[in-house]
Amino acid sequence: MEAATAGAHASLWRFLYGGGEPYRRARIGLALGGGFARGIAHIGVLEVLEENRIPLTAIAGVSAGAIIAAAYASGTSLDRIRDLARRMKFNDVARWTLSTMGLMRSERMTEFLRGLLAVHRFEEMRVPLGIVATDLRKGESVLFQQRGEVFDAIRASCAYPGLFRPVAIDGQLLVDGGMSMDVPAPAAKEMGAKHVLAVSLDIDEAPSDPSNMAAVINRCFQILQSRTRGEWEPSADLVLTPRIRNFGWDSFEASGEMIAAGRRAAEAALPAIRAWMD
Repeated sequence: MEAATAGAHASLWRFLYGGGEPYRRARIGLALGGGFARGIAHIGVLEVLEENRIPLTAIAGVSAGAIIAAAYASGTSLDRIRDLARRMKFNDVARWTLSTMGLMRSERMTEFLRGLLAVHRFEEMRVPLGIVATDLRKGESVLFQQRGEVFDAIRASCAYPGLFRPVAIDGQLLVDGGMSMDVPAPAAKEMGAKHVLAVSLDIDEAPSDPSNMAAVINRCFQILQSRTRGEWEPSADLVLTPRIRNFGWDSFEASGEMIAAGRRAAEAALPAIRAWMD
């Protein structure tokens, strides 16, 4: 059964990404935003795109969206991504530390990614992959996309300020990509996409008084997202916003419901997406 499933998955990848006419004509890029556990909703979006044989010319991710984007671009099946998401715990990717730069270290994420991704280098990806982080010194977004291992780039993109320590790469001190670009639609455009489908996990809930440090940081990110939306949204041809307002930043146990929310958002957008391919 596993061999048959793997064979069917490989055949679908060859159909979608083998360079056929729909692929060349549509040039659809997918931009996946951040949101910690809420990033699981991206799986539902990808399920609908794959079931409807919508080809992607590029996929870019920020923070949690970077993990899902990298897994899918590497060729990992959505069944496996979904299974790992349902079993995932925060300790799988982080551990507490004593540091003036952050409360947690993310080196543990590398081993998690080794088990999740089918390949581990940008140049080996089945779909061109872009990972966005933020240069802490310059306050600018940094796009990783061409060569080298993806692990440190993803760790940097997920380095939530105050919680995770920044990640140093090539002399740059990097933090969460959402600080400079909450949804990497401009990155997908830069990677050659003609049409960009953006998935924003910004939650439109009424603000409440934070009860702990994590809630304070999360609320600060919500405020930042609302201020920076105008910078990335012009690069998106279509924005999906799954209805996940009832789920917290660490709601890994609600993966099934968040995947369903992603599916509903993508299914509603299918007519517009198919029009790009006509």
